[in-house]
Amino acid sequence: MKVRIAYIEEPPFYWTDENHLVKGADIELAEVVLRAIGVMSIEYQLTTFEELLPGVQANRWDMNVPIFVTSERARNVAFSVPVWSLGDGFLVHQGNPRALTSYETVAMSGDTLLGLIPGQVQFDAAKLAGVRDSQIVMFNSQPEAAAALLAGKIDAFAATAVGNQVTANANPRLEAVPFKNSKDGKVPVGAFSFSKGNHGLLEAVNAQLREYLGSADHRTRMAKYGITRTEIDSVVANKGTK
Repeated sequence: MKVRIAYIEEPPFYWTDENHLVKGADIELAEVVLRAIGVMSIEYQLTTFEELLPGVQANRWDMNVPIFVTSERARNVAFSVPVWSLGDGFLVHQGNPRALTSYETVAMSGDTLLGLIPGQVQFDAAKLAGVRDSQIVMFNSQPEAAAALLAGKIDAFAATAVGNQVTANANPRLEAVPFKNSKDGKVPVGAFSFSKGNHGLLEAVNAQLREYLGSADHRTRMAKYGITRTEIDSVVANKGTK
């Protein structure tokens, strides 16, 4: 049995290393789960974020790495049980010279340029907060946006707080600024996604995830990538509800 997985370049969740090997917390999670259900061969397909959902819908691959679950996306694909909950944040220049702490602070500063990736939830959140089109600069990947930030082409890049911290740790010129929790205390969750017709693989993955999430092995593997109980505990508590 072979499974084809699509991924994008977004450390620490998934990326291609210098030896052209696919790495990351979600890649390792996928491998553990798929091997446990009898998958003998795993094939990785690098794509763009915008192509993840159309690609799995068209059966160009069998599943996607975890992304945020939204009601709009759930109309087009089938999501697994959630595997993490993640807050957003900004990647900025060291010292955060523009004092950017939320999308609203970007909106209030008319000349601040914010880097975003098309189709990601951060784009909708920024627009909802009043960030204007003239302030938004689009990029295909997290590494591309980070390079633009270092070059002074943008003032901030919005992504997950965990991902931003990994990038900042690798470059002392950058700083990660996590957002405060939302007023309702809810943190968005992420999950693997499949075509709606791929019931067999979805059900097998879900059964294994319910057994594995929150285990000592799971926590140890995720900790290597900076994913801790903060990102895991809430989905473990609710892993049987989906």
